[in-house]
Amino acid sequence: MSEVRDNVQAGRFEIAFDDGEVAFAAYQIEGDSIIFPHTVVPEQYEGQGIASRLAEAALASARARGLKVVPRCSFFANYMRTHPETHDLLASGTDGLLEG
Repeated sequence: MSEVRDNVQAGRFEIAFDDGEVAFAAYQIEGDSIIFPHTVVPEQYEGQGIASRLAEAALASARARGLKVVPRCSFFANYMRTHPETHDLLASGTDGLLEG
């Protein structure tokens, strides 16, 4: 399994596996915000913390780039809900996306 990489051309953070499968967190940048609409982890890799690794890297990148986060993906919303240290990254008006 490789490290998380930002595939700018595809608009996603991804982890490639030795078997050719790829886990990814898709994103779109709009103005000063980064929107995370969808996260995919191949079934055989579920439950191994892969999506959390993607979220950590994606949110660290957003912070480094000065972008605000719109967590439309349910995984990102859940991740941010349980990690208060990420709440300062939320784009204004998106607090409701963290409600379970």
